[in-house]
Amino acid sequence: MTAPLVTRFTELVGIDYPIVQTGMGWVSGPSLTSATSNAGGLGILASATMTYSELEAAIAKTKSLTTKPFGVNLRADATDAPERIDLLIREKVKVASFALAPKPDLIAKLKDHGIVVIPSIGAAKHAVKVASWGADAVIVQGGEGGGHTGPVATTLLLPSVLDALGPDGIPVVAAGGFFDGRGLVAALSYGAEGVAMGTRFLLTSDSAVPDAVKAQYLERGLGDTVVSTKVDGMPHRVLRTELVEKLESGNSATALAAAAKNANKFKRMTGMKWSTMLKDGRTMRKSGERTWQQVIMAGNTPMLLRAGLVEGNTEAGVLASGQVVGMINDLPSCAELIEQIMTQARERLDQLSKF
Repeated sequence: MTAPLVTRFTELVGIDYPIVQTGMGWVSGPSLTSATSNAGGLGILASATMTYSELEAAIAKTKSLTTKPFGVNLRADATDAPERIDLLIREKVKVASFALAPKPDLIAKLKDHGIVVIPSIGAAKHAVKVASWGADAVIVQGGEGGGHTGPVATTLLLPSVLDALGPDGIPVVAAGGFFDGRGLVAALSYGAEGVAMGTRFLLTSDSAVPDAVKAQYLERGLGDTVVSTKVDGMPHRVLRTELVEKLESGNSATALAAAAKNANKFKRMTGMKWSTMLKDGRTMRKSGERTWQQVIMAGNTPMLLRAGLVEGNTEAGVLASGQVVGMINDLPSCAELIEQIMTQARERLDQLSKF
């Protein structure tokens, strides 16, 4: 492997290379997470689609596969978030990442036990807020990214966040549109301390996504993703498929009914009680992030993603994807991928040093 590339972020989390594998539901399990960490990056387990006991088993499995630092992505608004945080503390997990930032008291509790807290944010004002709450770093995802995403491109969002935090601000990791060493060098030139990638890690041999589904990703071009609000009521970048086209052209009442049906399936699969789901929904509503319709539709996402990414049934499921899917044409291992990225990054840095 190439020599380590040291940034404030790599020193913060104890890794060799400033590369993060994001926590993707149904995708980021122990195999992918440990493979990323063993290759010198930061692997992150996705726990939102896991029950507490499944998360407990996944952490144990990951620890059996790697001695390197790894993280767990959590839902801060989940009713059992405190119990999951206690689990991370007991297991001495290195990083806790969040799509929705935890409140200051939870951040303080994690930090008191030596866990690095890294929320993902989509606006400069949110970065400033979580920094003031004690977050150790932030992941900034631009609109090119897969899954839930915002409207602003990484090339504009990233510098706006860096400017808002200032030169002495917490480390920033750039996400959305990254897949190779050129992108890593570009992010570093902006002032970021690393990059985070989802789709690129999904398309590796270490990913548990069925090969037939990976083949569908590899066939896609740059224009083959769409940001849909019909999946769960929030902007969600996915591959264009026949199902997505039907969702986009369907009426809201039909989509809501289908979402409620899928939410019930997710409840049965995870063993959640309706009272728990309603409590989670009230928490979402109090945060001001979602309407009740969006809360109900949120139950749609896990089942549609599971159908596509786990069961391989792309006719009945959706496939989250960043725009970079149109730039990817191979399935390396995580070790091969990170080696490729770092070799190319070193070459670009050497070229730039001549100017």
